[in-house]
Amino acid sequence: MFTRSKLVPELMVSDIRKSLHFWTVLVGITIAYERPEVGFAYLDLNGAQLMLEQYDPGEGQWLSDALQAPFGRGINFQITVESVEPILRRLAEVEWPLFRACADTWYRAGQVEVGQREFLLQDPDGYLVRLVESLGERFGVVSAQTVDL
Repeated sequence: MFTRSKLVPELMVSDIRKSLHFWTVLVGITIAYERPEVGFAYLDLNGAQLMLEQYDPGEGQWLSDALQAPFGRGINFQITVESVEPILRRLAEVEWPLFRACADTWYRAGQVEVGQREFLLQDPDGYLVRLVESLGERFGVVSAQTVDL
């Protein structure tokens, strides 16, 4: 049975086809369900979920202000994946630009550090996406690459 997450962002997109290609083909997220007749898709990757909605200025959609590119300024979506390497290969094949190159980073979280291999890119509408692969935790280590959470 499909379980919906308790927090699911819904992204307004300018072209649902381009967005679905990015999220499903390049990133590897699956479509849980969709309503193509209204430009809507609900996506899921092992419980990381988001919704895409085709922008239609005549539909009275929930917008707090006018949409201007890049969409989603001030927010980035972190999505944990099994491995970043296959995604990086797919992106390189189509020459998709990275916002920030892949790097291993350790974040201090209380008495431990949480490691992740991560990179950032933007979707077709400019939403910032951080894809991360877990490197596990380590205790009592503080390094130049450690960042406070």
